[in-house]
Amino acid sequence: MLEFNAASKRFAGAFAAIGFVLMLLGATAFAHTPSETYLTLTLNGTNLTGRWDVALRDLHQGMGLDVRDVPKIAAAELQSREEALALDIAAGLSVRVDEQSQTLQITDYTTLPLNGIDYARLLFQAAELKNRPAVIEIDAAVFFRIDTNMHGLLRLEHAGGTEVIAFNGQHPSHRFDLTAGAGGRFERWLTMVSEGVWHIWIGLDHILFLIALLLPAVLRSEGKAWVGVDQFRRALINVLKIVTAFTVAHSITLSLAALDILQLPTRLVESVIAASVALAALNNLWPVVRERSWLVAFGFGLIHGFGFASVLGDLGVERGTLALALVGFNVGVELGQLAIVVLWLPAAFALRDTWFYQTVTFKFGSVLVVLIAFAWMLERSLALKLVSL
Repeated sequence: MLEFNAASKRFAGAFAAIGFVLMLLGATAFAHTPSETYLTLTLNGTNLTGRWDVALRDLHQGMGLDVRDVPKIAAAELQSREEALALDIAAGLSVRVDEQSQTLQITDYTTLPLNGIDYARLLFQAAELKNRPAVIEIDAAVFFRIDTNMHGLLRLEHAGGTEVIAFNGQHPSHRFDLTAGAGGRFERWLTMVSEGVWHIWIGLDHILFLIALLLPAVLRSEGKAWVGVDQFRRALINVLKIVTAFTVAHSITLSLAALDILQLPTRLVESVIAASVALAALNNLWPVVRERSWLVAFGFGLIHGFGFASVLGDLGVERGTLALALVGFNVGVELGQLAIVVLWLPAAFALRDTWFYQTVTFKFGSVLVVLIAFAWMLERSLALKLVSL
C-alpha cells in the first residue's frame, strides 16, 4: 500500500510538471489569452449613451486571423476591417428601455491601449427617451461570437449610482431595475472579487512571476546546488512567506495608486513587471537570493501593485465605493493565487527530488520564463509586437 501511494505521488508530480512545461511551451507558441471586454452605459436624465471597448486581437480572431497573419495585411486595410467588424457586432447589441427596443447610433470609433493591450473603442447613443426609465435590459450575446471565452464587464452609471456586473458567453444579459436604486453593496463586492480572480488568472506575467518564485520553494540550497527539502512543512512555510510578501507589497501600491497618491507611467510599470519575471527566473539559474525569496516577492510585488491598479482603474470604480472595491479586488487576487498554490505545491513536493523536477521543470522551466519575460520587456519598452499573450 505504501509503495502504491509513493508511486501515485510520483505520477501526480510528473503529470503536474509536464503540464507546467506544456503551459510554457504553449505561451511561446503565441497562445491567445482571453481578453476582457468593457461595456459602459450612462443615463443622464433621458439621455442614454454608451461605450464599448474590445481588444483588437479579439477582432482579429473574429476575422479568422492569427498573430502571424496580421503583419501581412496593410495597416489601412487592417484598420478598415477592424472597424467594419466592430461596427457590425455593435449593431447586434440589444438595449431595451421599459420593454422598448432602442436603436443605437455609433458616434465615434477609435483605438487606444488598455492594460498593455490595444483596444477598439466605440461610442454610441440611443434616441432621446420620452421619460426617465425604470428598467434597462442589456443583451450582449453578439459580443461573444468572436470569442466565446471572452470575459465582460458591464457598468451602468445613473443618478442612483454606478452598478457593475460581470457577464460572459453563458450569461450575456442583465436587467437593471432603476427604481430599486443601485445594486447591493455585497453584490458589487462579489463582482470585484470575481474580477480579482479573473485578472490573476489571465495575467500571465503575474502568474509566471509567482511560479518563478515558487519553483525553488520545495528545494534548499546545498553549496552551489539545489536539493529537495526534507519536510512538507518547510516547503509550505516558504510558499506562505512568498505569497504573503507579494500580497502585502502589491496591496500597498495598489491602494496608493487607486487613491491617486502615487502614480507611475503605464509603460514603465509594464516593462518593470516583465523585468521582474525575468530576474526571478534568472535567480533560479544563478542564485543570488536563495533562502529569502520572499524579499524578492515583496520588492517586485510593489511594482505589480501598480499593474493591478491600472486594471482597477479600467473598471471605473466610484470614489465612494473605492475602499469596498479595493478589498474585493485584493481578495479575488489572493483567491486566484491560492488556487495556483493549492494545485502546484503538493505535486511539486512529491516530485522535488527527481531529475524531471530539478532539471526539466526547475531549470528548463526557468529558462523558458526568462525568454518569455525578455520578449515582453522588449515589446513593452520599445512598443514592439513579438508575442501575443
